[in-house]
Amino acid sequence: MSRLDPDAGAKAEARQKALAASSRLQSIFSNDDRIGNDAGGNEEEGIREARYDNRPPKQELVLNPYEQTIAIEVVSPNEIPVTFDDIGGLDHIIEELRESVIYPLTMPHLYASHSSLLTAPSGVLLYGPPGCGKTMLAKALARESGACFINLHISTLTEKWFGDSNKLVAAVFSLARKLQPSIVFIDEIDAVLGQRRSGEHEASGMVKAEFMTHWDGLASSTSKDGSQRICVLGATNRVQDIDDAILRRMPKKFPIKLPNKAQRRQIFNVTLRDTQIDRLTFDVNVLVRLSAGMSGSDIKDACRDAAMVPVREYIKAAKANGENVRSGIKEGTVRGLRVEDFFGTAGGARQLEAPAPKAKASLGTARDVRQLEAPEGRAEDAESAHSGSTEEVDDFEDPDEVETKGH
Repeated sequence: MSRLDPDAGAKAEARQKALAASSRLQSIFSNDDRIGNDAGGNEEEGIREARYDNRPPKQELVLNPYEQTIAIEVVSPNEIPVTFDDIGGLDHIIEELRESVIYPLTMPHLYASHSSLLTAPSGVLLYGPPGCGKTMLAKALARESGACFINLHISTLTEKWFGDSNKLVAAVFSLARKLQPSIVFIDEIDAVLGQRRSGEHEASGMVKAEFMTHWDGLASSTSKDGSQRICVLGATNRVQDIDDAILRRMPKKFPIKLPNKAQRRQIFNVTLRDTQIDRLTFDVNVLVRLSAGMSGSDIKDACRDAAMVPVREYIKAAKANGENVRSGIKEGTVRGLRVEDFFGTAGGARQLEAPAPKAKASLGTARDVRQLEAPEGRAEDAESAHSGSTEEVDDFEDPDEVETKGH
């Protein structure tokens, strides 16, 4: 009889989706239970332990078909390898995220006796130029907060049937309420919740309206204690394209600008912390000055290209001597990283450039590079604007360019 059922394929697909969703949540809860039982007294484990005391038992979770679709996007914090220690130059933003987002979201009892205003914000926006660490900061936030993390993709909310996208949006918040405390992360949020225009498709406008209704509407205040512990985290480099009503629902806005001098130094130290360095010739101050205007991603790519130069030299020398390089590189056989390795490397990534035309002939040592630099008449990099809560979002600018214009 199953072969005669015209809906047999759809039913089988639904069963597989339900099994995948339950298996996904089961594995996350299993990891949480194991960590909760082993929790000690440090800060991160205390946050996770507080979360386990408030989350409903896994046997009480009953998901509808739309919630099962969203459950596939739930990410376990243990699967994210990025922590706050892996991010350089954003210490002030990390500290404010701890105080204003992580603690109120996962441990509301800390501030409950002081004021009812000290709750987790309904939304957090990370904005700034590409490659400055917005997505990486979101990953670390998911890792160290211990909250249920829903990594929402645009393709997940896109359905061919009219109205199904709205039901998926409703399922995002209903599932987040069942798993709260929860963080819903939307990367490139301007593509999903951009400006509403009169000429856009009706389905797109309905999805935005549904999202805002569940985010900060009547349904958002119907939980047992009168408030829900759900935070929507967005990242974008086109903040001007986000709808004004969406910006109003994200009271915490953190500008992730191009790194200044102190931040670039910290990025170099974090990126090269496990790389062999030639201590006699390597001078990070030279790299910090010559990398002005580069983003954190550009600096990481430059370090990756530079780290390949000593390995490339070792491979060429080994092949010339007839040695077998497939067996691996032995420890101590490759020289340490030098400053000149950052110049003239191939690969298409943004590279460091010496300001003088005769740099190619004089890049032997770090001392030579310092002699080729511009005079010390240029002021140091301006400090990045401190993060915080603001209703007006200013355009970001390169701190080096801002200070140059001021002079």
